[in-house]
Amino acid sequence: MQESEFSAIQDNILSGGRLSDDEFLLLYKDADLYQLGFLADAIRKRLHPETHVTYVIDRNINYTDICVSACTFCAFYKLPEDKGGYLLSKEQLALKIRETQDLGGTQILLQGGLHPDLSLEYYEDMLRFMKKTGIHVHGFSPPEICHFSEISKVPIVEVIQRLMAAGLDSIPGGGAEILSDRVRTATSPGKCNADQWIEVMEVAHNKGLRTSATMMFGHIESLPERLEHLRRLRQLQDRTKGFTAFIPWPFQPDNTKLVQSADIKKTTGYGYLRMLSLSRIYLDNIDNVQASWVTQGPKIAQLSLHFGANDFGSTMIEENVVAAAGISFRLSEKEIRSLVVDAGFEPRQRLMDYSLVS
Repeated sequence: MQESEFSAIQDNILSGGRLSDDEFLLLYKDADLYQLGFLADAIRKRLHPETHVTYVIDRNINYTDICVSACTFCAFYKLPEDKGGYLLSKEQLALKIRETQDLGGTQILLQGGLHPDLSLEYYEDMLRFMKKTGIHVHGFSPPEICHFSEISKVPIVEVIQRLMAAGLDSIPGGGAEILSDRVRTATSPGKCNADQWIEVMEVAHNKGLRTSATMMFGHIESLPERLEHLRRLRQLQDRTKGFTAFIPWPFQPDNTKLVQSADIKKTTGYGYLRMLSLSRIYLDNIDNVQASWVTQGPKIAQLSLHFGANDFGSTMIEENVVAAAGISFRLSEKEIRSLVVDAGFEPRQRLMDYSLVS
């Protein structure tokens, strides 16, 4: 890339212009980390001129690990016939919610495997029970909602309406991985395809539900497929404005079937910061980008605040899926606040919609 080419891209971005697909590919190929970080940080400052970095106090509750999808990148699931699979009882759910609230938590991230034997009514009853505690339920990713639709033979729009009526407050962006059907067919053929993932989110947005968006990169996808993923998110956000945040993280290969069948090297901190920066530059219509300390550890997550991220994510009082792949970073609220301060920002607790907790 010629200096004049980068200057033209930089001038366009700094004046509020949109990065094209060709420019994305050019920056990925030729821009250095400093150049990407400079542009991403400039966009962060334009969208968030305030000096604070947000975080949320919540807990991941994986209500079951029994799953028929059997994704090759997942080290967490159990097949229905495997020994040791679990399904949390209402009493266990209540205890986890109570512990979260005692620690100042405001929401539960509720996700589970694609269980073959549970009806839509089961999930409605679960939501009604949880909502009695007063907690915000950020629950059921698009693959789960598609699974509920298939099991119950009810259209996706009706599934979402019924879950909302039972108490669902927002939807997490899990199960996106890479929104390319080639990748999804190879790694998770039992899960919803890219169009279905987008459909769930578009229906949810049109019904007034806010959602997040994610990307798990660094496995079998190509660079054009990463770009396809980001393009589809940007196009949907142009239509609906329903995404509150984007969270990219690298694939964690340990203990997964995928790493046994493919030559995959774990993404470095350098590779993560480059992809984070490019995502912040390209997704100009999604206000918030979240650091992934759960996969990258505290120091890279701290650096990411200068490479486009404006949110430190969750305290993750409980996290099981990434931990099953051998990653065991843990941070308390006090540690998160200290890391944010040391990076030069003011830590502020938020809710799912990014309103601040006073």
